[in-house]
Amino acid sequence: MASAADAVADIPEGASLAVGGFGLCGIPTVLIGALHTQGTGGLRVVSNNCGIDGQGLGVLLTAGRIARVTGCYVGENKEFARQYLAGELEVELTPQGTLAERLRAGGTGIPAFYTPAGVGTQVAEGGLPWRYGRDGSVAVASPPKETRTFRGRTYVLEEAITTDFALVRAARGDRHGNLVFHRSAANFNPLAAMAGRITIAEVEELVEPGAIDPDAVHLPGIYVDRVVGPVPDDDKGIEKRTVRTREERH
Repeated sequence: MASAADAVADIPEGASLAVGGFGLCGIPTVLIGALHTQGTGGLRVVSNNCGIDGQGLGVLLTAGRIARVTGCYVGENKEFARQYLAGELEVELTPQGTLAERLRAGGTGIPAFYTPAGVGTQVAEGGLPWRYGRDGSVAVASPPKETRTFRGRTYVLEEAITTDFALVRAARGDRHGNLVFHRSAANFNPLAAMAGRITIAEVEELVEPGAIDPDAVHLPGIYVDRVVGPVPDDDKGIEKRTVRTREERH
């Protein structure tokens, strides 16, 4: 695609998005910025978390563009917590491994799977607050899920996730959409890419088909529909900076 703006131009109001990254690591900042500039709202986001205040998905959240989040934790995002507790945002919290497998299952055509994670809790039994009312009451609660026993152990049925679009970031990619992720940026990016019906990848280095050794490909281009790049690689934030004193260093 000629630009990130062109790549996200057809993402409509109320679309569902799978977004790669973990905190601020491996997040598609350029595509998120283009979507913010475009002004699309009512988005239903599936991501590990929702960035932090003013960065990553936090940019869309602060602008009031996100209506629902399926994720693992609130993290360092105070605005996320405020909107959730104020009843402005619907949030489906799910165990991290379950979320990863729900995305992977969606990408491989598996409609649902059984997992022991969440058995005996509100994850399986229902009642998790998805949305609060303005008065602090629970306006929308999670429904109970089907459970089944295998070899004497109880498992809960979790449904796969597919989304209208997926936004991911890779260190390297070719015009056919074959992607290579740099170390820990290969967190939720491949899984989010698999779950999107239309997957858009921003790449820091764009190369011609054949330039990437097939054995080095982390995500094959069959999962990727649009590529934007090269994008700047100097836009990476640090979620929580930790430093040592001079005395500690010596």
